[in-house]
Amino acid sequence: MLPPSLVIRSGVPARFGVQVPAGRDAEVWVELESGGVRTDVSALPGADPHIARLHQGGEVAELTWQLPADLPLGWHSIHVRVAGSGATGDGRCVLVVVPGHLQLPQPLDQRRLWGWTTQLYALRSRRSWGMGDLVDLAELAAWSGRTLNAGFVVVNPLHATEPLAPIEPSPYLPTSRRFASPLYLRIEAIPEYSYLGPAGRARIDELAAATASQNLTDDLLDRDAVWAAKRAALELVHEVARGPGREAAYRSFVEAEGRALCDFATWCALAEVHGADWSTWPTELQSPESPAVAAASRELASLVDFHSWLQWLLDEQRAAAARSAADAGMALGIVHDLAVGVHGEGADSWALQRVVAKGMSVGAPPDEFNPRGQVWSQPPLQPNRLAEAGYLPYRDVVRSNCRHAGGVRVDHVMGLFRLWWVPEGRPADEGTYVRYDHEALVGILALEAQRAGAVVIGEDLGTVEPWVREHMRERGMLGTSVLWFERDRDGPLAPQRWRHLCLATVDTHDLPPISSYLSGEHLRLADRLGLLTQPYEEIAEVHARSVEEWLELLRQLRLLRPNATEREVMVALHRFLARTPALLVGVSVADAVGDRRPVNLPGTIDEYPNWRLPLTNGEGKPVLLEDLAADPLVRELAHALTVALG
Repeated sequence: MLPPSLVIRSGVPARFGVQVPAGRDAEVWVELESGGVRTDVSALPGADPHIARLHQGGEVAELTWQLPADLPLGWHSIHVRVAGSGATGDGRCVLVVVPGHLQLPQPLDQRRLWGWTTQLYALRSRRSWGMGDLVDLAELAAWSGRTLNAGFVVVNPLHATEPLAPIEPSPYLPTSRRFASPLYLRIEAIPEYSYLGPAGRARIDELAAATASQNLTDDLLDRDAVWAAKRAALELVHEVARGPGREAAYRSFVEAEGRALCDFATWCALAEVHGADWSTWPTELQSPESPAVAAASRELASLVDFHSWLQWLLDEQRAAAARSAADAGMALGIVHDLAVGVHGEGADSWALQRVVAKGMSVGAPPDEFNPRGQVWSQPPLQPNRLAEAGYLPYRDVVRSNCRHAGGVRVDHVMGLFRLWWVPEGRPADEGTYVRYDHEALVGILALEAQRAGAVVIGEDLGTVEPWVREHMRERGMLGTSVLWFERDRDGPLAPQRWRHLCLATVDTHDLPPISSYLSGEHLRLADRLGLLTQPYEEIAEVHARSVEEWLELLRQLRLLRPNATEREVMVALHRFLARTPALLVGVSVADAVGDRRPVNLPGTIDEYPNWRLPLTNGEGKPVLLEDLAADPLVRELAHALTVALG
C-alpha cells in the first residue's frame, strides 16, 4: 500500500503513492516521533488514479498524496487505512525527515582548526596494556588541547572485534560497526576496580605488568595477548557488586540499546562456544531469531551479560574521552571513524542477515592508487532490503558512532552512493557497481550528526564521480583532501585552489608516512613484496619527479629554503596546508615523530604486518604518549599551525 520507507528533506513538499483497492477511499496520516499526529496529508486534487491489475487478480488504484512541508526533523511513520466495509489491512511505512543541509558546529563557523590523526592502538603510554586505549585518547586530547591549541583528534575505527583469538588486526574489518572493541578499555579506570580485594588487585597488577612490558619495545602489537590479559582482568572486575546507582545506569543502558545489544552479546557468547565463524555453527543457531538461539542465550546468560557490560564500560570511557577533549578547550573534540563494512563471519552479518547480500564482497575497482583493485571481504548491504527495514540498521550504526563525538569520518564515503560488488572468490576487476539511494543514506547521516552536534567528514578519495563531491558540499559534509593527490595535469594545486569544506592532510593510513614518501622508501618495499605492476625504475622516476614538483612549489611560496632538511620539509608541508582554505588541517602523529613505516600496505595480507606496528621514531625506537610532550618537532608543528590558522 505504501513505499517500504520514505526519506525526505525538511521544508520540501514531498509526494508519495498509496495503492488501495480500486474504488475505495483511503485515510492517510503521519504519526510523529514525538507522539503527535498530523492529518494534513492531502490527496492531490485532479490527480487521476493509475489503475493496475494485480497478478493475483483484482485491481488497485495508485493515488498520489502530498506531505506538508513543515514536518519536524525526525523518525516518523505514515499510516493508511482503507475505507469501506470489508476492507482489511492497514499500511504503514517509516518516514524520515532529514535536514537539507548539515549545519556546522558553532566553533567551525568562526575559525579553522588543526588537530591530530592517529591509530589509537599504536599510541601507547607507560600505563597502557600493550596497546593504546581510551584513557590514552583522553590524555592526548587533554594535553594537546591545553598546551598545543589542537582542536580535534581523529582516531581509527574502534569497532568491535572477535571475542576470542585470533583477533583481526584491521580496524576496518570489524565484527560489528555498532559496538566497540573492549581492547580499548583501561581496566584501572573502571569504578568497580577500586573495590577489588587484595588478591584481585594483585592478580590485575600481574596481568598489567606482563602486557605493559611490551610498551617499551618495537615488537609487533599482539592483540591476542592483550585481550587474554584484559579478559582475565575484566572477569575479576565483573564479579564486583555494583552500587544501586551504577546498577541502575547499567540496566538503563541495556534497555536503551535493546535488541541490537542482546543480539551482539548473544553472538559473542555463542562465538566463544562454537567459534567466531557463525556459518560453521549448528544450523539451528545460524539465525538469531530461532528458538534455539533464544534457549542458548538463556543458558549462557552470565556470558551474555558479561559482553553487554563490556559495551556499557566502553560507552562510559568514550564519554570520558569526549569530556576530556571538551574540558581542554578542543573546539571539535574526538572524531570517530566509521568503517565501510563488517566481516562476513561476524556479529553484524549474523544479526542482519535479512539485509546482507550473501556471496558478495565490497571492494574497489582498479585505479591509479591500486592498479589491481581491492576485495575487502565484507558483504554489502542490499539497497532494497535496507529500505524495507526502514533504514533502521544503518541509522543505529550512524547514531552509535556519532555518540560522544565531535565528528564522524565516513570511510569510503562513495559507499553511500554506490559500492563495488565482487562475487565471492573472484578478482576485484570482475566486480560491478551497485547504486544506493544516496538521498536516503546521506540524509540520515546528516540527521543523526546534527542531532549529536557532530561534523561529517567523508573520505572521498579514489574513483569518485565529480557530482558526488558537489552533493556532499551541498549537504554540508566535509571531504578529504590529501596533499600528494591534490594535483592536475599541470602539477600540484596551488593552495588557493583547494576546497574549503574538507579535512586536509599530507597523507592517510593507506599511504606511507612523510619521511618514507619523500625518499621513495615505500616503493622499494612494494618492489620487494612484488606489488608493483610496472618496473620499479619507471615508477620511482615518476614518484621522484612528483615529489620535486611539490618541493619546488613550497620554495616558490617561500615556505621552504633550498637544500632544506627533512624536518624543514615536514613543517613546510603543513604550513602549506594552513595556507589552503581547508576548514580542518590534520597532522598524523606518526609523521610528527618521524615514523617511517606504513601502518597499512594495501594489497597485502600476510606479506606485511598491517595494523600491527606500534608508534616509533625515525630510528625505529618506540615512542610513548609521554614522549610527545618533549618532542621538539611535535611542538614546532603545533606552533606553526596555531600561528598560521590564527
